[in-house]
Amino acid sequence: MSITAPDGTAISKFTYGTMQFGDRADRSESQAMFEASTEAGITHFDTAYVYTEGASETLLGEFAAKNRDSLIIATKVGYTGGAGRDNMLAQFDISRQRLGMDMVDILYLHRFDPATELKETLDTFATLKAEGKIRYVGLSNFAAWQVMKAVQIAKDVDLSIDILQPMYNLVKRQAEVEIFPMAQDQDITLAPYSPLGGGLLTGKYARGGTGRLSEDDRYNARYGQDWMRDCAARLAELADAKNVSPASLAVAWAAAHPANPHPILSARSLAQLRPSLAAAEVNMSPELYAEIEALSQRPAPATDRLEEAG
Repeated sequence: MSITAPDGTAISKFTYGTMQFGDRADRSESQAMFEASTEAGITHFDTAYVYTEGASETLLGEFAAKNRDSLIIATKVGYTGGAGRDNMLAQFDISRQRLGMDMVDILYLHRFDPATELKETLDTFATLKAEGKIRYVGLSNFAAWQVMKAVQIAKDVDLSIDILQPMYNLVKRQAEVEIFPMAQDQDITLAPYSPLGGGLLTGKYARGGTGRLSEDDRYNARYGQDWMRDCAARLAELADAKNVSPASLAVAWAAAHPANPHPILSARSLAQLRPSLAAAEVNMSPELYAEIEALSQRPAPATDRLEEAG
């Protein structure tokens, strides 16, 4: 799927995620990061109805207004309240008001809702697209089977699933097993989140730094395994040897997968963001890619799992 801005500007290699806008990043810092991102060539900006109680959408809308037609703006609904029509429409109306935009380029369902029939969800997407309120349909945090079910149902309402948001980084590679191959087969764009593993792959925790992993039990549980910390430490050693930031290597590696993902960058300050932006300057040769890949545990391919089951 070729996703473009309203004026035809192509989607950038990296996406900027505004989850920190209006919370860990105040207005001034948020604007500085937005401007640095656009200067670095980023055209794709992501937010959500639930981010920072609406401040994220409000600030992004203000910053993006000047160059709106050359940017791809994405938001998400349904993380709370489910994927029913009434909830989706109500949240999206509020999102558009906050953003100050009649139309949003990409609308995601933030997560799968087992309590709502996908047909109702996709009928709602179809209505919004027919009304010119969205241009592309996205799914976030969906399993491959859930995506394919949505793909088939969407055909009945002349709709396509255009973009996915899975989790993906050097220590969370499950998306390689089914999500990435499926997206390639179905021509679905990928915008994976957390390329830095909640900050683990920046190397700061090995140096005694603090952040989500030390402050949030959920993130600590997600990235607290010993092998993951060992992987981050070895990535930092490799980065030091190459005189580059571990964050730059982690982001560049995540973007170099053959499925052509567009990783979502995020930070709480411009200083914290710069190493991720610098990933664009990393020469990710096949040799370097393989060297970084070897630092982590590779998930078993789906074919291997089937053979083991048989």
